[in-house]
Amino acid sequence: MATITLAEALLRRKELNGKVDVLKNIKDKDCFEVRVSRVPAAEGIDEVTAAVPKMNASQFTQEFDWHARQLRLVDAAIQRANWTTEVEVADSVMGDFTD
Repeated sequence: MATITLAEALLRRKELNGKVDVLKNIKDKDCFEVRVSRVPAAEGIDEVTAAVPKMNASQFTQEFDWHARQLRLVDAAIQRANWTTEVEVADSVMGDFTD
């Protein structure tokens, strides 16, 4: 278990949130399909072109889930600090307006 400052946790949450948002937009099934095209190039010879994804859908899901979990964990730590950290303020801050 690591101990970090609240400022570091807030920065990490922002970073993880950005990563999760990017990964959400990649969920297109077409990204994970192998595409092959075959075109006749010359007598008896075909030109074959293949587009192969760099990762499969399972690997992508694992990475997405990992980042989402880290985001939830850091967010929970920040929320816990929100409810347990005490700060000093002037008495008038918590009082009602008086004329």
